[in-house]
Amino acid sequence: MKNKTGVLLGCLMRNILRSPDTILTVAITPVMMMLLFVYVFGGAIQAGTDNYVNYLLPGILLITIASGIAYTSLRLFTDVKSGLMARFMTMPIKRSSVLWAHVLTSLVSNALTVVVVILVALLMGFRSNANILDWLAVAGILGLFTMALTWLAVIPGLTAGSMEGATAYSYPLIFLPFISSAFVPTETMPAVVRVFAENQPVTSIVNSIRALLEEGSVGNGIWTALAWCIGIMIISYFIASKVFKRQLG
Repeated sequence: MKNKTGVLLGCLMRNILRSPDTILTVAITPVMMMLLFVYVFGGAIQAGTDNYVNYLLPGILLITIASGIAYTSLRLFTDVKSGLMARFMTMPIKRSSVLWAHVLTSLVSNALTVVVVILVALLMGFRSNANILDWLAVAGILGLFTMALTWLAVIPGLTAGSMEGATAYSYPLIFLPFISSAFVPTETMPAVVRVFAENQPVTSIVNSIRALLEEGSVGNGIWTALAWCIGIMIISYFIASKVFKRQLG
């Protein structure tokens, strides 16, 4: 069996680059939200900073990724329903290559979309004191977050009975940052909501990214953020692999 992950990745990326509107479409919603919150709601939101776009950007980046991984589910669903996945299984390639190609495609395409959103944020006044190592740390956290959600996306991509079912799971993931520290400090929330907000994965991830971008340093919260990302990724990978072997193995 040959590992053809690189070949399959190249094919998937060529399809995306032939239709760059996919990347732009994913970026539109986060960019519109950023414009709305900064220029419409920003003056009324007390986030403890004079430059609200600096506070907002980390959460917007997570929403961008949560929006983008829906396309992974859609691509997998299409491959399964069209019979393409079954044909791959008859070829002398490692079966894991097929899933990894989709996951790595998600990682690359989401990275491109994140860059687009950051460029727009810069035009809106985003500024950071972070050095190159801080930015690499941010990229690492975002990469882990993307991998975690992508492996989660593989599961409905393989099991959904309809196109809508393959992508619908992403809506709660997009909504989750709203009940976190992404838009406002959790201290401003009612007690019950605050408990949930402070103990769900998005808050620790957002806080870590924000600390790296604003202060160039991060406390122990980064370990919580990494634990959430790695934990979700491992569990999702295990379930996705089991589903893949059961359905197409």
